[in-house]
Parts: sequence; C-alpha cells; structure tokens
Amino acid sequence: MEYEKQMKNRVKRIEGQLRGILKMMEENKDCRDVVTQLSATRSAIDRTIGVIVSSNLVECVREANESGEKNPEELVKEAVNLLVKSR
Repeated sequence: MEYEKQMKNRVKRIEGQLRGILKMMEENKDCRDVVTQLSATRSAIDRTIGVIVSSNLVECVREANESGEKNPEELVKEAVNLLVKSR
C-alpha cells in the first residue's frame, strides 16, 4: 500500500503533539492538561488508523473486482478485524 502525503502529515502532527506532551511533563505542567493532550493524541491516532484501513480497503476491493482473485466480503471482514485489533 502506498501511503498518501495526507496520512504521513497526520502522523507528523501526532509526533509533534507527543513532543509537546513530553515538554509539558518536563516543565511539570498540571496532570489534567497532560492527560487532556494525551487523550487528544490517542483520538488522532485512532482516526489515522481508520483512514489507513479504509483507504487500504478501497484499494483492495478495487483490485479484487479487477482481478476476481479475492472475495470483497472477505476483504471487508479483514478490515473490520484490523480495526477491532487496534482498539
């Protein structure tokens, strides 16, 4: 799978959030603020996982339709399993 620039940018943004959280911790910021930022980062990761899985699913279903090798329903089940595993 080829990862689009948008997906990579999401991960870079998350990386920046994590650096900011580490800085907050080093500066002994209030734990509520740190936990709020950690929660926001977790949400961003979850959304990124969803984008990657859905993009991969679209690509795989398109290829399956063209080649007739795999059952699209099986691909959907695999994608759902990936999402469930990520939780």
